[in-house]
Amino acid sequence: MKYPTFEKLPDVEDFHGEKIPDPYKWLEEPDSEKTKDFVAKQNEIFDEYRTTMPHREQLLSKMREHYNYPKYGCPKKHGKYYYYSHNPGLLNQSIIYQLDSLDGERRVFIDQNKLSEDGTSAIRMAGWNDDGTVYAFGQSDKGSDWVTIKFKTAEGELLKDEITKVRYSCLDWTKDGSGIFYNAYPSQEGVTDGTEVTGNENQLLFYHKMGTAQSEDIQIAAFPEDPKLMSGAEVSDCGEYLLLGIQRGCEPTNKLWIYKIQNGEIPKTENGILPYEKLIDTFDAKYDYLTNNGTEFFFCTTKDAPRKKVISIDIATKETKEIIPQPETAKFECVAPVNQDYFIVELLEDVKSAMYIYSMKGEKLCKVPIDIGTVGAISCKRKHAEIFFSFTSFLSPGQIFKLDISDPKNAKTELYRETVVPGFKSADFVTEQAFYTSKDGTKVPMFIVAKKGFEKNGKNPCLLYGYGGFDISITPSFSSIRLPWMNNFNGLYCIANIRGGGEYGEEWHSAAIKSKKQTSYDDFQAAAEYLSEQQYSSSEHICIMGGSNGGLLVGACLNQRPELFSAGVAAVGVMDLLRFHRYTIGHAWCSDFGCSDQKSDFEYLKKLSPTHNIPNTEQFPAVLVTTADHDDRVVPHHSLKYLATLQETCTDTNRVLIGRIDTKAGHGFGKSTEMVLEEYSDTFSFIAKETGAAWSE
Repeated sequence: MKYPTFEKLPDVEDFHGEKIPDPYKWLEEPDSEKTKDFVAKQNEIFDEYRTTMPHREQLLSKMREHYNYPKYGCPKKHGKYYYYSHNPGLLNQSIIYQLDSLDGERRVFIDQNKLSEDGTSAIRMAGWNDDGTVYAFGQSDKGSDWVTIKFKTAEGELLKDEITKVRYSCLDWTKDGSGIFYNAYPSQEGVTDGTEVTGNENQLLFYHKMGTAQSEDIQIAAFPEDPKLMSGAEVSDCGEYLLLGIQRGCEPTNKLWIYKIQNGEIPKTENGILPYEKLIDTFDAKYDYLTNNGTEFFFCTTKDAPRKKVISIDIATKETKEIIPQPETAKFECVAPVNQDYFIVELLEDVKSAMYIYSMKGEKLCKVPIDIGTVGAISCKRKHAEIFFSFTSFLSPGQIFKLDISDPKNAKTELYRETVVPGFKSADFVTEQAFYTSKDGTKVPMFIVAKKGFEKNGKNPCLLYGYGGFDISITPSFSSIRLPWMNNFNGLYCIANIRGGGEYGEEWHSAAIKSKKQTSYDDFQAAAEYLSEQQYSSSEHICIMGGSNGGLLVGACLNQRPELFSAGVAAVGVMDLLRFHRYTIGHAWCSDFGCSDQKSDFEYLKKLSPTHNIPNTEQFPAVLVTTADHDDRVVPHHSLKYLATLQETCTDTNRVLIGRIDTKAGHGFGKSTEMVLEEYSDTFSFIAKETGAAWSE
């Protein structure tokens, strides 16, 4: 395939005495005519390639058929009503419904499809006041991280209050519902529509009193001495304390300050910060507030417990008690107070969920019976004995269970709702969990999902997915999008739970960050080797895929071991590890990647950065790079500059090196259903074509 040539400028940047060329720096200007021309030409190339996909329309039809099933969110009671989200099948966004009782007649509370004409606006964050009379929701447009907070009463009235320039924000109410706490970037210059690349610094925390203008909001936290710090406010269950969590980027630690709310009022501040008591004033562990009994506060923490534990701290006496110890091998995934004196606890055991009921004194009362898979949302409140939780696995489209812990030693679970997907039978597929050996001898888990009866002959088309970053666990989940890949293309779907993720706690995460980031890539490459050695597939049939940090993973592995793969899909990837920290929220990722401003970090980052290490080899696999024009998290020029460099450098390969660039879309959130289906039909058609997969009905 022939690629257009683009202007190369003599831009060079000095990193600690080393000159690094940046010939496509002009692609950092998203609204320039040259960038628009580049995007248009790349999409023209992809449009031409799309005509060579033999089964793309059949695939899209199958995806639409499988995706057309009802999707439900967990019910939750707020005030006198229940609420849940529902998409009957192919609506662009879900509808939020209100009910008087669980078996009552539903009525529309908010139809997200009516937030915009093109279906790309969605609710990104939300919270009810304590008595369930007013709903605050943050609306995002075209997938941007920027949101506008609006307010609607339980009776359906849209209030006049509106808050703008909100991003990476908390959202919590005072106990009496008189106001909310939120974060904003009021000093952000230029456009804030999702196309900007300006670094996000100097985040502020505000209190908004209902019925007043945003210009009257009270600033209650700022960190001018360290403009990259971020914060969030949470009101204690009793309503008497404001907890301020302070975080340094995506680092899994936080400080914790407390302010005693006097007479339910938040006073104006002279210097923009309340007189907090600094309960935890070091970045040495993570502290997540759970609840409190008077001055005894309960936290889930990583303090001396990389897989977490539950403790209490008396904020009056500073006495600390261990309530639930760190598990021997599992990690805490979720802890929430229920039925006044108890905790519902979800653990992750070898990347599978387990649930327990504990007393607040630390006594394990019972294990909640669930299948092998993943607990998704847990919907509960401390004042209620009623819990709802969702459950999914690779072969379970989704179930919602109702759990009654009126008798906490004999918790009763009943199926509340089960999802049925047209044309899907779980008995037609199989799931395996393998543990393979990585380069340093570490055992790494990997899930393998396939059509029942597949043969280990080394010829199966295989999609290998990975992430491996930011303490995020990739757990079993159902996706109807993947069904045609397994059912019609007879493909394998594999997830490697590589280090850098959160599957086994902080030690698993920290084993692959900064100067040890190569460990993630070694783990992923070892997964591909295992699949070939065990005859699940072979290098001619393996495509690797990942998004965001996973896109970086794909780019690095294609560069380092191109002979292991037939193709790679790098979605919204962080492809320039030398400059990522300068754009939007990129500085927050230094906790995992390091920062090229430091010479020691630069030395390893220059060897890993996908854009700067592309080899020109006949073995280089086919590559699909995807991004979006409104991605204001991993800005699109990461992918655009990588794509330009890829097409310029890899002249010896006869494999395609192409890009697919969405418009009116962001980092993945808020896409309309039709955009999702179009994108995945293109992506899986590419994977099928480049791995030699044949279509069968």
